[in-house]
Amino acid sequence: MIYNNKEARCLADLDEGQKGIILAIDGGNGVSKRLADLGLSPGTEIRMLRKTLFSGPIQTEICGSKLVLGRGLASKIVVEIRG
Repeated sequence: MIYNNKEARCLADLDEGQKGIILAIDGGNGVSKRLADLGLSPGTEIRMLRKTLFSGPIQTEICGSKLVLGRGLASKIVVEIRG
């Protein structure tokens, strides 16, 4: 997926240990506000810590805090991969 001339993927597609910068939230106002309240907004660095099998939740790290997200919600977060 190309987003603003950058190679982008949804957060749920990152491998364990990969980092990314949030480019956008692909959801309505409710989803965007909920994620912003959790500290997930464009420009923020996020790291994938652990993924469960199939469609289970994922564990991420953002600003030094660990956060568990459902895979459906994570699939709405567009990131640019870094290191």
